[in-house]
Amino acid sequence: MSLAKNIEFLRHLPKLHGFSALEGFGRGARRGIRSPLVETEGFGTNPGDLRMFSYVPDSLQPAPALVVVLHGCGQTATAYDLGAGWSTLAKHYGFALLMPEQQPSNNANGCFNWFSPQDSKRGRGEASSIRQMIARMVSDHRIDKHRVFVTGLSAGGAMTSVMLATYPEVFAGGAIIAGLPYGVASNVREALNGMFQSPARPARELGDLVRNASKHRGSWPKVSVWHGSADRTVNPANADEIVKQWLDVHQLPSAPMSEGIVDGYPRQIWWNADGETVVESYTITDMAHGTPLGTAENDQRYGTQGAFLIEAGISSSYHIANFFGLTAGMRQPEKIAKPAARAAVESPSARLIPLASPISTSVPGLGKIWWPSTAADQTSKPSPKPQPRQKQRRMLDVGAVITRALTAAGLMK
Repeated sequence: MSLAKNIEFLRHLPKLHGFSALEGFGRGARRGIRSPLVETEGFGTNPGDLRMFSYVPDSLQPAPALVVVLHGCGQTATAYDLGAGWSTLAKHYGFALLMPEQQPSNNANGCFNWFSPQDSKRGRGEASSIRQMIARMVSDHRIDKHRVFVTGLSAGGAMTSVMLATYPEVFAGGAIIAGLPYGVASNVREALNGMFQSPARPARELGDLVRNASKHRGSWPKVSVWHGSADRTVNPANADEIVKQWLDVHQLPSAPMSEGIVDGYPRQIWWNADGETVVESYTITDMAHGTPLGTAENDQRYGTQGAFLIEAGISSSYHIANFFGLTAGMRQPEKIAKPAARAAVESPSARLIPLASPISTSVPGLGKIWWPSTAADQTSKPSPKPQPRQKQRRMLDVGAVITRALTAAGLMK
């Protein structure tokens, strides 16, 4: 089969049930898990035909914050909440939680359509549906409009990029886990290229994609970027491109203002003129595709290990909530004193010694386009000694990879 025919075949993948290795994961989880999430219908015109789930704890703070959490392919709102622990965090710290869910009728693999122009533009499709859900939450629960945040994994991470770019006035911040920059794909072929190879683009070009996504000219959301260096589903170089995109939007230099180690992993940070951290990046060395889990700084665990919810010794959900400014205040579990602080400083007056980390840029096979399927991918261990960043990039015979993967998946002979 020719490359052109393979690409055309891939255009129809959302209509092919059973292609995703995790298609049954989220649906099965919905039946077997008792979830605190509640579904809301009739939240607007819902042009993207998404489902709305939310959790509002009894201990909701006055003028509470709202966190929007976007699941990955093959998952549901319930399954990702169980794995990442967001409803537990919401209960501990008194904020509201919104978890949109994709429907199989939109994408058979359960992926948000982050690369589709009809779903990734302001006022259109899935992006508009998520915005309508936020408006409903703000109205129903008196949410502080200045404390609305968004985060997501993989396709949900890429959709997080969409929401931050298309509705920057709505969000105070966002966190992108194993995602892609905004605007780098407008069809399946470009999405595959971005996922596999993440070609480098000029910072100005990436920044313009965000600036041109809306008429917003005010302050921009702060952004936290997370990626495993051994990710073979979404090339880790995408993390660099996301950081580059938002540094240009915030008009910040490319060199980190501080670098340090948090829970054994490299963290880079940039702050604005007021000293507030507005861009940060975590490289989870030797971790594959997924959300990193671990014990939080308050000695609590948020989430449960599972498919693409990886025990890595660092609680990304907790650190993201902390980045959003949500972990101070009511119902915080008792914290046991540590012999030494683990977090990197954020103040210009106390910088840590710079440390670099490896970024694996090996290109994945097409069979892992939506999710990796090996046990090793799902149980990656942290590396105690980060090594210097590698910048080599392998070339890909796309036609051969596509043919082999489709054959292995039983979709062609």
